Amino acid sequence: MATKSKAQAAARYTTPALEKGLDILELFASTSEELTKREVARRLGRSVSEIFRMLVCLEQRGYLAQTPDEDRLRLTLKLFRLAQEHPPVRRLTEKALPVMHELAHHTNQSCHLGVLDSYEVIIVAQVDAPTSTGFYVKAGSHVDLMEAATGHVILSHQRPEMRRRAIDAWKHASNSPLPDDLDAHLQRIRRRGYEERPSYQVAGVTNVSYPILDAQGYAIAALTVPFLKRVHDATTVRDVRTHLEEAARQLSKEIGGL
Repeated sequence: MATKSKAQAAARYTTPALEKGLDILELFASTSEELTKREVARRLGRSVSEIFRMLVCLEQRGYLAQTPDEDRLRLTLKLFRLAQEHPPVRRLTEKALPVMHELAHHTNQSCHLGVLDSYEVIIVAQVDAPTSTGFYVKAGSHVDLMEAATGHVILSHQRPEMRRRAIDAWKHASNSPLPDDLDAHLQRIRRRGYEERPSYQVAGVTNVSYPILDAQGYAIAALTVPFLKRVHDATTVRDVRTHLEEAARQLSKEIGGL
């Protein structure tokens, strides 16, 4: 009887229109492609008539936009703006940007601030190098958790249950095996307090990343410098570590952390 009641309650509270809208947004968020209405319907296992009105509504509300030929749709940055307006993220970025500008000034390198979102890293703030050349990761980027020094630093300074949840979500989303040495790698980062390693994605770039810690000593974000060695620039990775460690400590203190 109890099982039947639960099933009846679940059926009573289903919201098909909302579910269709969320399915569409999640589909566009998971791909960099521009999609036609027919492609959206096919990937979601629905008919075009089922999703047509929802696509029109999402476009009118500014979540989707048409390409110049008006044949395909793409995701706008409205979701990213909404996420930035969420008070904790907004407060974090407001506190972080002055610190990040100072860090970029001292190191002649770009820097970015990333947070963990389920099974990936989202870059919520970024500051360019003050020089004419450099490498940067743009704000709003979604980065694979297993290919991000930022993500590994956050995982290594995270509550065990939160770390396990993020890793399980990554395995489910990617349908891929974990790196063989992940546990040992995270333990090494935890012991030394930061990550320094060649970029997973770009040759010649060394990622240096420090955690931003809350009052309990757990990471809520990570501040990262993708170090690019320039000719005639005396800045070294060691210099970056020194300034980045101080910046991370200052930002942790600004938000009431350790």
